[in-house]
Amino acid sequence: MKICQHVLRSATAISAATALMFTAVAANAESYKAHLTSLNTGKIGTSAQGDATFKVVGNDLEIHIKMTGVPADIEHWEHFHGFPGGQNATCVTPDLDKNKDGYLDLGETEPVSGTTMVPFNDKPEEMNIPTHTYPHADATGAYEYTKVVPLKALQEKFGEVYKGGSIDLDKRVIMVHGVPEGHALPPSVGSLGTIPSHVTLPIACGKIEKVAD
Repeated sequence: MKICQHVLRSATAISAATALMFTAVAANAESYKAHLTSLNTGKIGTSAQGDATFKVVGNDLEIHIKMTGVPADIEHWEHFHGFPGGQNATCVTPDLDKNKDGYLDLGETEPVSGTTMVPFNDKPEEMNIPTHTYPHADATGAYEYTKVVPLKALQEKFGEVYKGGSIDLDKRVIMVHGVPEGHALPPSVGSLGTIPSHVTLPIACGKIEKVAD
């Protein structure tokens, strides 16, 4: 009888400890979301839209992005953009078409959206922007991206690149890019370094917001 009581007490203690552990994880979880709306719609022939969620759970950042209405059958670069100094980033508006060519290119987004920061590719924590590991849209112009990112590695790399900066998701915007290579863009459409403008042309943007507990 004493052995049974001891086993019962041990099982109860383990159950209580497990419950406390899951409660602690839930308490530490932070959630963020963004609704993406289209950019350059009248010029590219599609109207991209979608939703993104970001959840900090324990030592991981869980990312899920679902897009529709993007140009079909091509890879789409996607990142969060922001300011290294921590200012609040917002999505670009048509009045920021500085050269009046009818396109909002990457450079024209920078005054309000900031710089390209973290890629949503196969390894966001490495912060390598030019890769061929971004999502590829299907024939209907849709894709989903899901990734679990080691948060410490991402934070350390971010702090290295931006001199002690913090990820601060609710100060960032998420942007999706890309039109087919055959899409005729005028020479006035700027890009990132030597990367072709059809790769970096913004097609959707959404402000990342913290979800209330």
